[in-house]
Amino acid sequence: MSFENFLAKRFLKGSDSVSLSKPFIRITIVSIALSVAIMIVSIAIITGFKQEIKSKVVGFGSHIQITNFDSNQSFETNPIPSNLECMNDVRKIEGITHVQVFATKAGIIKTETDIQGIVLKGVASDFNWNFFKQNIVEGEVFSTEDSSATNKTIISKTLANLLKLKVGDSYDILFVQEPPRFRRFTVAGIYDTKMVEFDKLFVLCDLRHIQRLNGWSATQVTGYELLVDNIDNAYDLSIEVDDIVGFVFIDNDSRLKVQSIVDKYPNIFDWLNLQDINAAVLIILMLLVAGINMISGLLIIILERTGAIGLLKALGSSNESIRKIFLLQSAYIMFKGLVWGTIFGVLVCLVQKHFGIAKLDEQFYFLSEVPINLNIIHILILNAVAFVVGMAMLVVPSMVVSHISPDRTLKFD
Repeated sequence: MSFENFLAKRFLKGSDSVSLSKPFIRITIVSIALSVAIMIVSIAIITGFKQEIKSKVVGFGSHIQITNFDSNQSFETNPIPSNLECMNDVRKIEGITHVQVFATKAGIIKTETDIQGIVLKGVASDFNWNFFKQNIVEGEVFSTEDSSATNKTIISKTLANLLKLKVGDSYDILFVQEPPRFRRFTVAGIYDTKMVEFDKLFVLCDLRHIQRLNGWSATQVTGYELLVDNIDNAYDLSIEVDDIVGFVFIDNDSRLKVQSIVDKYPNIFDWLNLQDINAAVLIILMLLVAGINMISGLLIIILERTGAIGLLKALGSSNESIRKIFLLQSAYIMFKGLVWGTIFGVLVCLVQKHFGIAKLDEQFYFLSEVPINLNIIHILILNAVAFVVGMAMLVVPSMVVSHISPDRTLKFD
């Protein structure tokens, strides 16, 4: 153990005759712990919120969509073949986990007392039901394995409440086209994702109904939906997909359009990105609070130890050596604060994650409770940054020891 390290530990423990700095040390540790806990909880909430919203948006629209380039922004689209050879190369791209076909058509649900505009989304046997199975609150998803199209659908809890529908009920959907048509469907299941704007819009049905309504063949669909292993890679993978299908010509010399989920819903992802700014501001403020408290604590400790500093200088210790003693002492104090803050922050996150104590207004936040995403990497980075920034802020204040004169302090004693 070095000379500086030994004295730093002795100073930290203190003695009966030197007790003034003890309460200040405790206050400093508590302030650091609270700052770290707030940072951990904030990052867990913000990343959890982004993760939940992204998963809900992807559940309705997948990570990447391939549609007809001539299609407009409405849900009445020009079809593309469901058996494109180029899709075999797309499936081989590393990072793409699933490919499925879909079709959409706008319609109006009509019951005996209510009407509501919706988008009918047709799915086939290759559809990944994981998202909707996680959000089913009544009934179950339907199967499209039979040779004939099923009339079963799943609707949202929002639509069910608006139209007074429950599992097993029948309802009609009107389609404005030439000639106008309608289909009768039944409610097989009710889902609830809390995403009101999406829940009010989408009704899932057998894809073959949309093909017949549009006069399409059995090999024509609105497009393909691609799922990837990491949503952060969706944009880059969409570029790879576009390199394969972007110059493929289909019927009537039409081309294919590739859109990532970020391109399809830019307003939602821009809103989510704003949360990163909020997190950065909060972390900077907490680091400043912790740093200022550390500076105050260090100055109090140094002023209380002026006699010891004068004696050490009289015995030949350099200013750098004495500064190192107090910086090491500060490092021990900061380490304690980081440990206790991490423990407290993680406990708060675990309580919220398992018991959902803090609730949210679903209408504004699309979630019923505050989401938590505990990531050990985030916690380690926060602690490392807090420690480095805190110690860096103490370098200049520690220079006050160079202004303490041995003759004055020893004469005073």
